[in-house]
Amino acid sequence: MTGGDLPIREAPAAVGGGTLDGDRDAARVAGVVLAAGTSSRYGERNKLLDATADGDPLVRAATRTLVEAGVDPVVVVVGHEADRVAAAVEDLPVAVVENEAFADGQSTSVRAGIEAVAAHDRPVEAAVVALGDMPFVAADTVRALVAAHAAAVGDALAPAYEGRRGNPVLFDRRFFEALTDVDGDVGGRAILLGSDDAALVAVDDPGVGRDVDERTDL
Repeated sequence: MTGGDLPIREAPAAVGGGTLDGDRDAARVAGVVLAAGTSSRYGERNKLLDATADGDPLVRAATRTLVEAGVDPVVVVVGHEADRVAAAVEDLPVAVVENEAFADGQSTSVRAGIEAVAAHDRPVEAAVVALGDMPFVAADTVRALVAAHAAAVGDALAPAYEGRRGNPVLFDRRFFEALTDVDGDVGGRAILLGSDDAALVAVDDPGVGRDVDERTDL
């Protein structure tokens, strides 16, 4: 994915060392992991569980990234083989939400995740939407998106590595209603690309462009 017409901005704060000038900013941002798909391109087995990254199932590795980044709450949306996927993250500090309509496309999982975040006891200012089959994203990349949002770089933000747009994507809470109205298999992409306050945040993280669709992707 290229950056398209979205401007590319530098991350506004140093994010090395595992902290951000304001872990409090991360605490006001939620995380959503989309982990409900059928893995049809991967083969008969569920790639989120069958494939591993650093010894962990893909879904656990992707979820752990959000946890380590400090966003809270973290919601994992499950669907296909819901019980097994939920078991892979059960000892992490996350909430699991089941999307029974997962076969209708990724947008249904976005809707389920955002609705869960919006209903949480503690209001949040934004949500980072991540993909369960992208386990190589660095926690510092999530922190960079949070820092950019806190610095008013944009209300819809995605990382860019070497000028190419990647995942995850941060959406300000003003987009929550629109995210629950998206259809099909596009997730929040149309909102990101159609917003007049969207931007890409430059990161040194090739993981933002590495998903696992087929066995050869590992």
